Amino acid sequence: MPSSKPLMTSSSGPASSAVESALRTLETEASGISALSAALKGPLGATFSAAVEMIRQAKGRVIVTGLGKSGHMARKIAATLASTGTPAFFVHAAEAGHGDLGMITADDVILALSWSGEQPEMKNLVNYSARFAIPMIAVTSNAASSLGQAADLVVELPKAREACPHNLAPTTSTLMQAAIGDAIAIALLEGRGFTALEFAHFHPGGKLGAMLKFVRDYMRTGAEIPVKPMGTKMSDAVVEMSAKGLGCVCIVSAAGEVAGIITDGDLRRHMRPDLLTVPVDEIMTKQPKTVPPSMLATEMIEVLNSRKITTLIVTEANKPVGIVHLHDLLRAGVA
Repeated sequence: MPSSKPLMTSSSGPASSAVESALRTLETEASGISALSAALKGPLGATFSAAVEMIRQAKGRVIVTGLGKSGHMARKIAATLASTGTPAFFVHAAEAGHGDLGMITADDVILALSWSGEQPEMKNLVNYSARFAIPMIAVTSNAASSLGQAADLVVELPKAREACPHNLAPTTSTLMQAAIGDAIAIALLEGRGFTALEFAHFHPGGKLGAMLKFVRDYMRTGAEIPVKPMGTKMSDAVVEMSAKGLGCVCIVSAAGEVAGIITDGDLRRHMRPDLLTVPVDEIMTKQPKTVPPSMLATEMIEVLNSRKITTLIVTEANKPVGIVHLHDLLRAGVA
């Protein structure tokens, strides 16, 4: 069986060199983001606002395009825009000249990414934009480039050194492109008043989709709710608690409204010889925290975490209609 060599951790070893390289990379890329932030506080801010408004006013979609690493960033930006309420999709700049121009309509707006602004493959798309008067926003580091001169609006990113020691591999530049794309998407989202409920329509799958469901999607109902009326002896309440297996029992008034809750913790705190013979009224925690079935799962989890509890009673008109336990949320992949 081959033996593995231990990871070298001395100041001159490979591990240390890798960490130093990583730190240089992060520091270089962070300087690019800082430069972008500073530019937005200056002249770039007005251009950025104009670009956001141009997209907001478009009747159609945002066509995000690019080549190479800029193309990868363009694809990501298109996905972010679409998921946050701005209809968008990616068109490869080179493929545009081979039929994909037909995807673009006169109602659209083009967001073209090119760090140098001098990619000849974009010529067909640029000409198409001019021919059909389709507004084009260029995101480039060179406003005087061919792309910059052809665009209706130029979001000129500040020049920054790549993290690559040869200043060649797109690293800092692509991070800045992604950042400005996120900034555009969030500015549009906030300007539109895009809500979490709308966000849920576009994210039904995965953990994110689960987080954007409602309390009613996870609560136990009917006979699964541990419930006993006021005046019940504690012995019966403990039996109910054990039978339902949720570590609690909801106590209701004669009108069926939530009056209190008894949990495992209450049993420990009130442990005494006559505990099982006293009425639940003496042991229950009055006015327990309840949630409506229409609450988002994300908000429900915040309630559980902030109060350091594992169970919530779900009510309508102060009457119990369900109960949610942290374990159910864990199984569903929400918490």
